[in-house]
Amino acid sequence: MTIVSEPISMDHVDIHSDSFGDDSFLRSGLKLNHLRMIVAIEDSGQISAAADVLNISQPAASRMLSEMEAITKTPLYERVARGVVLTTFGAALARRARKILLELREASREIAELKSGKGGSVFIGAVTAPAMSLVVPAINRVRKAYPGIEINIQVETSNVLARELLAARHDFIIGRIPDDLNPRLFEVREIGIERACLIVRNHHPLLKRKKTSSLTDVRDYDWVFQPPGTLLRRTIEDIFLSQGVALPENIVNTSSLLLTCAIVCETDAIAPVAVDVAHFLASQGAKASDVRMLPIDFDINVKPYSLITARERALPPSARLLYDIILEESLKQGAKA
Repeated sequence: MTIVSEPISMDHVDIHSDSFGDDSFLRSGLKLNHLRMIVAIEDSGQISAAADVLNISQPAASRMLSEMEAITKTPLYERVARGVVLTTFGAALARRARKILLELREASREIAELKSGKGGSVFIGAVTAPAMSLVVPAINRVRKAYPGIEINIQVETSNVLARELLAARHDFIIGRIPDDLNPRLFEVREIGIERACLIVRNHHPLLKRKKTSSLTDVRDYDWVFQPPGTLLRRTIEDIFLSQGVALPENIVNTSSLLLTCAIVCETDAIAPVAVDVAHFLASQGAKASDVRMLPIDFDINVKPYSLITARERALPPSARLLYDIILEESLKQGAKA
């Protein structure tokens, strides 16, 4: 089994067919690159960035947009201070274009799998805790039973992953639906509650105490947080506020677990991480083994995470296989808890 981190790309294909019913757009010259352009514009809000995605010049991108407006006979975008935004018509075309591009990508994937005899490829995203506690054991099971499957994994925050899922860059994700996205766009199956803890370096001053540490005890140390607005960060902040304790003032913000560990191991800083992550770090026979879980007198329970798919988008067989195995792992671990 091969595990890689970059999604596959799709070559340019022109659409020419008279079998689509009302195919006026096709007969007027609408091409696959037009669809890729409108999706790139929606994703980036910049003509120059969309041109980079298609590997063309900015003037060529502008001409392509003009061609699309001539074909659809309607304005598709408007210029704003920082770039462009799609009109209602442009957004409707982008939504359909995204689905067409996804179906073509899936067709390319399926044909490639049939030709090679491999088990297929899967594109998933996960927040850190279930990536370690569920995805890793699921990969071990898949590797033994279906060695030909190629798995592509992105570990990120739910804010990033949910948008990647809607952009059809993932088959499914494990995380939460961000508050600013429409939940009707997703199919959700809750599979676990993330428990978090605080980590410090071995021989940290607070570890020398005979009693557990309170919020007041930990507040004046340096902290390493996830970026503002992330779920674990908000959870910690809410705990401080609910107990009337001032928020920490000396903060480093980073989404990198590696950098978090480096800072914690070299200083007296405190960092919140998932319990599964803390157990893993403390068990390693390397510098990461300097990390210890700090005994505290309060609980850090983060919002439950779920298996999430895009509504009305069927999972290909290889993705369905991994989805089902991850679900089995979550049920197994839930039974042990």
